[in-house]
Amino acid sequence: MRDNSSATTLIRPVVPSRRPTGLWWGLLGVAAFSFTVPLTKAAIAGLSPLFIGSGRAVVAAVLAAFALALTRQRLPRGVQWVRLAVVAAGVVVGFPLLTSFALTTTPASHGAVVIALLPAATATAAVLRGRERPRLAFWLITGAGALAAIGFASLQSGGFGQLHWADVLLLGAVVAAAVGYAEGGLLARELGSWQTVSWALVLASPLMVVLTTVSVVQQPPSATPMQWLAFAYLGVVSMFLGFFAWYRGLAIGPMAQVSQIQLVQPVLTICWAGLLLGETLTWTTVVGGLAVILCAGAAVRVRLKPAPEQPAVPPTRTLQPAKD
Repeated sequence: MRDNSSATTLIRPVVPSRRPTGLWWGLLGVAAFSFTVPLTKAAIAGLSPLFIGSGRAVVAAVLAAFALALTRQRLPRGVQWVRLAVVAAGVVVGFPLLTSFALTTTPASHGAVVIALLPAATATAAVLRGRERPRLAFWLITGAGALAAIGFASLQSGGFGQLHWADVLLLGAVVAAAVGYAEGGLLARELGSWQTVSWALVLASPLMVVLTTVSVVQQPPSATPMQWLAFAYLGVVSMFLGFFAWYRGLAIGPMAQVSQIQLVQPVLTICWAGLLLGETLTWTTVVGGLAVILCAGAAVRVRLKPAPEQPAVPPTRTLQPAKD
């Protein structure tokens, strides 16, 4: 075969790009999610927690169904439905409902503790599910960032004190979201980022419609225009558009690193709680915020441990007898 033969194929090196595209998408998703806790707290003043937790999923499911139908997306296949059920259980059902009920008795700044724990939980879920192998330095920085975020949020909210039922709900919300984030990030590589959250919303919609109906019967909604606006944000952005960016970032990955962008979220959440809800902000906001952001920046710069390289096996040539 001649060197310039058309049968010669150029094989591109399988060296992953170092462009921080996944991190920027993740940051956009975190910015969208940072309003979730304060606006949930605002909406609870006029709407029941069951209506908020389930109703916002119904709003997002309607948008998701339209988007899937208009773009004629193919149906997921086989085990993908099971994996979508995991995503739906975590981020469509578990996290919204648990945080909505928890925020009935705790301030938004205390709820930011949930966000402070999510990066470490998501990184752990990503490692277990995605078989990623971060370096020891990554885990040390992740632990330091989680401690800084927890301490920051706890100082703002006055600390945990005794373990209340609201704290148990918040802890359950962390686990639910972490599992949903990790599984959704992997599934987004197969179905696409917005397609993953859309199918999860559609899959969970029958249950959420039933829960919304029950909540309306038990306590008919009666809210101010601002409370309805907060609810609309939760349905359109927190449950739908925000996941476009977040799952896109996780899909590009590495998930264990992109998840650490969430360390910035409690800083933003508590700032929004002060601006929108009038909750007290102190000098610790600046100090704690800088500590959290520095830890997040350090964590995302730690590269994942590369997999051991397999020795290259030179191709063998088989000499064919010349044809007449």
